[in-house]
Amino acid sequence: MEYRMEHDTMGEVAVPAEHHWGAQTQRSRENFKIGGQRQPKEIITAFAYLKDACAQVNAAEGRITPEQAQAVSAVCGEIREGKWDNEFPLVVWQTGSGTQTNMNVNEVIAHLAGEHGVVLHPNDHVNRSQSSNDTFPSALHIAAVLAVVQDVLPAARRLEASFAALEAKYPDLIRIGRTHLQDATPLKFAQEVSGWRELVAAPCRMLEQSLSELRKLAIGGTAVGTGLNAPAHYDQNVCAHLTKLTGVTFEPDANKFHALTSKDALVFAHGALKALACNLMKIANDIRWEASGPRCGMGELHIPENEPGSSIMPGKVNPTQCEAVTMVAVQVMGNDTAISVAASQGNFQLNVFLPVSAYNFLLSTRLLTDVMDSFRIHCVDGVTANEERMEANLRNSLMLVTCLTPQIGYERAAECAKKALHDGTTL
Repeated sequence: MEYRMEHDTMGEVAVPAEHHWGAQTQRSRENFKIGGQRQPKEIITAFAYLKDACAQVNAAEGRITPEQAQAVSAVCGEIREGKWDNEFPLVVWQTGSGTQTNMNVNEVIAHLAGEHGVVLHPNDHVNRSQSSNDTFPSALHIAAVLAVVQDVLPAARRLEASFAALEAKYPDLIRIGRTHLQDATPLKFAQEVSGWRELVAAPCRMLEQSLSELRKLAIGGTAVGTGLNAPAHYDQNVCAHLTKLTGVTFEPDANKFHALTSKDALVFAHGALKALACNLMKIANDIRWEASGPRCGMGELHIPENEPGSSIMPGKVNPTQCEAVTMVAVQVMGNDTAISVAASQGNFQLNVFLPVSAYNFLLSTRLLTDVMDSFRIHCVDGVTANEERMEANLRNSLMLVTCLTPQIGYERAAECAKKALHDGTTL
């Protein structure tokens, strides 16, 4: 492998010649060989939006030239398109402020611009009027908002629509209800499915509510929240450019001392993701229980048969999509714990658990988005009711006696149920 020499304030570093990062990125690669989990692509994309907006504002303030700003914008556009994904190799487990990822982005932008004849210094030009302490938390919020708005909510609405279609397919089918895992009074199958539909819709409303705080950015706070080295109204102007670039509204956090040290908005938003995960767990469990069998279980639902279910039992088919949903739900619940602990650890003017917070939040959004689409396509859209089994269980249930209690009283109705159970008869 060929190398070139790059330098920073600590001296020279050998960098692989085919790559476009600089000395600080290389130092991080050498000093943090931990885990292998790279910074999420969503964070790099968010930085590419943020650096683009910052460059435009810096040019308007006369802090960099229009040519330099245009070069930053051009490179950031290519980064957002995924052209330079291999130039962002740093792992999650680095400095807790994300400084090295901020510098990775700065160095790559400066180097690529230089190849087109525009001289940019990673700190003096690309990072002008900024600090890692306000850019990384801003990129985290940008990535989180975009992931919720562009990925999670659309996937959830698609799943909600699938449940609405299943609900409409069986408007009058009656089935026996179950509470405490025991027989209960009847209900329509459509009513049960409407509950599943709302279990998806309700957390979406919670997610939408969380966006009002998540849209607030730390940019303009620079190192400790005072805005040192940033021009007046920098935060407002950057947010205006970001809103235009992304098509999603962003605004400055009015209190930068809060924005740099607190991750409460992230905790609140992830709480809604956890609520969605909990509800998906409930839905998946209901469906796999009701599809259990095919002969010795409940057998009230038919689900798609997607692949063989056993390496030893021929003909066995398992509720694998439901199992995937439940595993994702468990992971999201674990991510929520990590984010909560990380958010509690802000000290003085900074929280230094930012990369792990970003990693877990974005892992949750990615998993939930993917699993909702997979569950919808490979399971929910193919669910059908076993009407004969539902009818047989309904007629065999003892809890139909509840309808008699207004006429004969609770105690006599209980006697009827116990006699039917003892004699092995229907009511």
